[in-house]
Order: sequence, then structure tokens, then C-alpha cells
Amino acid sequence: MDLFARAAAKDRRGQPLAERMRPRTLAELVGQAHLLGPGKLLRRALEARELPSLILWGPPGTGKTTLARLLAAEAHARFVSLSAVMAGVKDLREAVAEAAGHRDQQGERTVLFVDEIHRFNKAQQDALLPHVEAGTVVLIGATTENPSFEVNAALLSRAKVVVLQSLSEADLRTVVDRALEDKERGLGGRGLEVADDVRDLIARESRGDARRALTTLEAAAAVAAPDAAGKVVITAPVVEEASQKRTILYDKAGDEHYGVVSAFIKSLRGSDPDAAVYWMARMIEAGEDPLFVLRRMVIFAAEDVGVADARALSVATAALDAFRFIGLPEGLLPMTQAAIYLATAPKSNTAVTTYAAAKADVEAHGALPVPAHLRNASSALGKSLGWGAGYQYPHDFQGHHVREEYLPEALRGHRYYAPSDSGDEREIGERQARLREKEPAKK
Repeated sequence: MDLFARAAAKDRRGQPLAERMRPRTLAELVGQAHLLGPGKLLRRALEARELPSLILWGPPGTGKTTLARLLAAEAHARFVSLSAVMAGVKDLREAVAEAAGHRDQQGERTVLFVDEIHRFNKAQQDALLPHVEAGTVVLIGATTENPSFEVNAALLSRAKVVVLQSLSEADLRTVVDRALEDKERGLGGRGLEVADDVRDLIARESRGDARRALTTLEAAAAVAAPDAAGKVVITAPVVEEASQKRTILYDKAGDEHYGVVSAFIKSLRGSDPDAAVYWMARMIEAGEDPLFVLRRMVIFAAEDVGVADARALSVATAALDAFRFIGLPEGLLPMTQAAIYLATAPKSNTAVTTYAAAKADVEAHGALPVPAHLRNASSALGKSLGWGAGYQYPHDFQGHHVREEYLPEALRGHRYYAPSDSGDEREIGERQARLREKEPAKK
């Protein structure tokens, strides 16, 4: 670090709080115990002084850049940072050339950190590959996107994908507390008063993102005005003003959570797209995991729409796949599309009632024998027992259908599926009735 860099490091007054509070050692890093705890992957690598190339995959604010810096420091390696948004092949080549010089002349390793590595095109990734392969640089890439889709297979095969997790509310509370207590880098010297419930509110509303928590705290400290006694108190309304967002009552483990989920499902079932999207937005904006909402929609598509519109299940599962592929915020669009479709689709719960009726007979009658004509005569013994004899192949008959008995003898004539008159099921019911009235085929 040169003289000017040292001076800049000492004068942090112009830096955002999130930058000032960036952990300086692995001991200060909050979260990611599944990677850095005793015996875990990165801890073992550091203890062995063997830092492999890594792809750090995780949501914003989980410490990808910080972790990369700290890993380089722990490994006593140079740290060179490039942004995939700004850097080109020329920048890569210059960084690699410098790394080769330091390796050859000083025996020093270089960690090349590429932020948003998913933004590198194929040519840029190909340019990096031979230098990672040769060990000229240790690559640490950071991405919020699934690297399986965004990073070349050849590069992926030479790097370990490490998944960072969103910080828990307890982790974020620790981040907030440290910033309020730290007099050197944080807000500890400003005499701020922040009640426990307000600190919890900041942690909760930050949705796993440490940067968001510190940015909200810093903005709230700037907005808060001294009271009559000259104390600067950060309250919940101040946090709302600082974040430009109303805090929403929604306890993921309490009655409000289940109430909102229930209202969402019942709005879908009641064919009200406006209410359904409103309740969905309530969940998402309050920090609910979008995958939870999507799973509920997949269940609903089979349970409450079902055969009345069989496309509904495809729409719901496609929305789930799309969200996993693109993430937030764009992933809210296929979610909304699916909610509208499910709400406006014809409804039928025959998937529920049909299975329940069949299950009741299974429980009542036990394991009834498979009719002989439905068994496969795959052996001489089977043939001698008459297995498969008399089976009528539907495709040999007009309309690709033949009257046949498929249930066990004790259950012949039982009907489990009773099509509703909703949507596609009306036509299905009419077709089933016609098939049942059809004259038996002559043998």
C-alpha cells in the first residue's frame, strides 16, 4: 500500500457506513458459518494454506467482496479486483501479466477477484481460463446468478462453487449493533439512541442484506432530529422515512403470516385476481421467500384448478422455474402472471376428492389382487397361470378405446373421479359418459 492509499484508508469520513464497517478480519465477518466454521470448507483450505479458485454465489449484501479480500489476506496473497461490468480482455491481460511478474520475481500469489463474473462474455471467460489453469492467478468470482447458467463449464470445472447464504435477522442485528457501538468507524461517537425493537426492525427489513441494513441505519441517523433534551433518537417512523418505505406487519412465524397466506389462497380460489396479487405483494414486500409463495401456487394449481384447466399446473411450475432462473426483481413478473392465471382459471378440486376416494378403498380393502388379464406374462409360469390372457389392446379398436375391467374384481363399478361441470372438465365428463355407454367389444 503506497503513501496515498494509507492516507485514504485513515480518512474514512467520506465513505458510506457500509464501507467503513467492512470487516477487517475473518473473525469480524458475520454469517457464513457453514463455510468458515471449524472443519468447514474454507476454514480447512486456509489452515492448509491452499486457497483454490472459487465462485462465490449468493444474494446481494452477503459479503462476497469482503470474503474475497479476507481470504486473500489470510492466504498472504495480493488482491486485485476487477469489475466484469467495466473490465475488458485488455484489463484481464494486464492483471494477469502483473500477477505473473509478482509470482516470478517475488514468489507472491495473486488473488484475482472478478465482481459480477456472470457479466463476462464467453471471450472474456476464455481469456481467463488458461491463467487459472496454470495457477498464474487464483480466481475468486462473485455472482448473484446461478453460475451453472452464466459461467463457462470449463471455468466452472477449475473453480469450487461456494454458496453464500442470506444473513439471518440475528446476524443483521449484530451488524447494526456493531455499527452503533463502534466509535472509530461506526456511529458510536454520535450519542444515538436506538431501542431494541427499532434495531430489530432494521434487521428484519434488510432481508438478509448487511449493506442494506447499514445504509438504512446511516440514513436514519441523518434524518433523526434531536428531541427536547438534545438526544438523537432513531424511531420506527424515522427508519420508515430513511428507507422511503413503510414497514409492513408480517411475522413469518406468527398469526399474521398464516392470515396473509390464507387470504392469498382464498382469493385465488374465489377467482379474484386483484385480491390475490395484493396479498402476494404483501408477502413479498414484507420479506417472504418468493419460493414459498410459488410453491403454494403450484399446490393450488393441482388442488383447486386441477383438470378444469390442466394448463394451470404448467403455468405455475413455469413461473417457479423462471423465478429460479432470473431471481428478483424481474422474477416477480412470472409470479404475477401465474397468480392472475390461477385466479381467473376455472376451478375444480377433483384431484383432491378422487385421490381421497381411491385411498379410502385401499385402506378398506387392503392389497387386492391384480386381475390376471392385466398382468404381464413375462415368464412361462405367468403364461401357465393365464396372466395377460384376454387382455384387449385399446389401439386395436375403433376410437382407440375398448370396454374393459381395470379395477380389482371386488371394486368393479366403483367410481372415484366425478368430473365437475367447470372448464375443461365439462367436456371430459361428457366424453367419459359416452365411453361408459359404449357397447362392449366383441371378442
